[in-house]
Amino acid sequence: MKTALIFPGQGSQYIGMGHDFCKKFQISRDIYERLDDTIGRKLSNLIFTGDEDNLLQTQNSQPSIMATSIAIFEALIQEKLLDTNCYSCVAGHSLGEYSALVVNKSLSFEDSVRLLKVRSRAMQESMPLGTGGMIALIGCTNEIIENVLSKSNDHGKLFIANDNAVGQVVLSGEISAINYVADNSKDLKIKRAIKLPVSAPFHCKLIDSASKVMRSEITNYNFNSFDVPLYSNVTAKKCSRDTIDKLLVEQVISKVRWREIIENMVTDGFDCFVEIGPGNVLTNLVKRIAKDVTAISISRLEDLDKLDNIEL
Repeated sequence: MKTALIFPGQGSQYIGMGHDFCKKFQISRDIYERLDDTIGRKLSNLIFTGDEDNLLQTQNSQPSIMATSIAIFEALIQEKLLDTNCYSCVAGHSLGEYSALVVNKSLSFEDSVRLLKVRSRAMQESMPLGTGGMIALIGCTNEIIENVLSKSNDHGKLFIANDNAVGQVVLSGEISAINYVADNSKDLKIKRAIKLPVSAPFHCKLIDSASKVMRSEITNYNFNSFDVPLYSNVTAKKCSRDTIDKLLVEQVISKVRWREIIENMVTDGFDCFVEIGPGNVLTNLVKRIAKDVTAISISRLEDLDKLDNIEL
């Protein structure tokens, strides 16, 4: 099998994520300690036993999800359940791209935390809290989506933020428009509309100020050559060390092209996808996009048994 590692983004967080790995593996505990030291506060306490509404805040959820993905990955490597020869590419959904860069040895864990500290604050401060949001539309044709965007114009600005799978997109924009879509989903012929647990309207022009902050900040970091190809959120294609800094800046306000990423990976011969990090959102998306591939998620200790049933 030709294997890709994929890493989840914001919205996958939950209180207690990674705690079972932290209790069992010293290497996972080390990751959370390094997170706390680098970010300058006990973020691990919030991750393991804190308040869900606080974890939802962008400046908390982004570094927390990344750290949890890396804590699980490092345990898998240490226990020889994965090695660097058993996967041939990486990708991450939005902030998951930072996890992918750490795994790909292009960015150190500490630098990823520092960048996400700046990124998350800039994204959160780009609009007042409660004025923007995101909503997932399930089971919609392109025609329905265009109609939703057209009819919401009278209520606020709305954009396509994520193209996640056929019939599953995420819209991002002003909360008045988000609420209009949620309250009128039946009339708009939306099969399901789900408001997402995020605190700002990501991947749209409303947070352009955040991309400007990132453009200035990212010049302070050096990216190493990739161990394996990384598929970019912005282009859905393989990228390189030479372009990743510009792509990370553009990613803040660009649509996440997840469906195209998976389709391109399948075209390139990948038939096994291992999601590492909290939740199983990406695994479910892969199964929607490509019916004949193997896709598993490693989020909890009990998930390790899944690795026994596939050939990496």
